Amino acid sequence: MVRHGGCDADPVITDLLLEHSALVPGALLGIALVCLAVGYSALRRGPAATRLLTVLTGLSLLPVLALTLLPGGKGASAGGCTVQFALPALGRVELLANVALLLPAAVFATPAARRPWAVLAVGAGLSAGIEAVQAAVPAIGRACDTNDWAMNTLGVAVGVLLARGTLAIADRAAASREAPLRR
Repeated sequence: MVRHGGCDADPVITDLLLEHSALVPGALLGIALVCLAVGYSALRRGPAATRLLTVLTGLSLLPVLALTLLPGGKGASAGGCTVQFALPALGRVELLANVALLLPAAVFATPAARRPWAVLAVGAGLSAGIEAVQAAVPAIGRACDTNDWAMNTLGVAVGVLLARGTLAIADRAAASREAPLRR
């Protein structure tokens, strides 16, 4: 979804990422930590948390849709889908950017739904759907790639795992706050 050669990202964002590729792993970690902190803060709000986390999930999907489905500005692609698989590495900016793309939505959706497997399935399906639209609608100038789907799905899985850990911490903190009240 976020590709330099395949014109999947905004050229300004792509150039910024490529010029500062050494900072991308730190940015990915920063995104994850900020999302976890926001998610934890939302969970401390009690019953309103689900509503707030649902809104945050929706808001975090807006840039995903803009970066992947709005016309790329470089003309129509040839259509079809590139089939390849690569593992993310610290120097692979495109792959790390794709890991980061759906991670915030997964971090917010997991505690909102409290169904991690469902979040993982929906996230993988959303990524596959985006890639299918990119392949089926060449006029938007986006390139479908199996690496994009795989890295987006990896980002969802990492987001779900991080959110599960944060949810466990929040649940323990809530239980310890309630324990003195029961005595």
